[in-house]
Amino acid sequence: MANKKDVLFGLYDDEEILVAAVKEAKNQKFDIMDVFTPFPVHGLDPALGLSESRLHVAGFVFGLLGALTAFGFMTWINVVDWPIIIGGKPYWSVPAFIPITFELTVLFSAVGMVIVFYTICGLAPTGNTKVLDNRITDDKFCLAFDVTKMDESEKSELEKFFGNTGASEINTKTL
Repeated sequence: MANKKDVLFGLYDDEEILVAAVKEAKNQKFDIMDVFTPFPVHGLDPALGLSESRLHVAGFVFGLLGALTAFGFMTWINVVDWPIIIGGKPYWSVPAFIPITFELTVLFSAVGMVIVFYTICGLAPTGNTKVLDNRITDDKFCLAFDVTKMDESEKSELEKFFGNTGASEINTKTL
């Protein structure tokens, strides 16, 4: 692989120490590659300067597609393709369409958001996920920097940063 990169990362034992380290890295204008945590950490997104996710927009679009599919399909079946008067109801009985329309709205929205989330995060079944340290998914918090194009003085500055911010371990890995 031509696009291998060297990653210098520090492991932290506590999420509050990690958030403080992220804020300090931002203050020192370090370019953070990524932060890995075993569970969502409150206050980490603002500390990293991340904007709000737009996944809810995808959920709305897929939900609208599901509602239109259900309502349109039932309208076509009951009005155009197979019009039958059942119990005196008109062909186009909107209240009878509501439960199925709701169910397909929820189904399309949920499945669509999962597909979009997996696609954005690169979590496809065929993907080759590279893990920095197996303990990140268990009990460690990780702050990672891409050091591929850095010289030794910049790397030593980052190592000093990890030592000053309370990292329990400092490691380097090639991905």
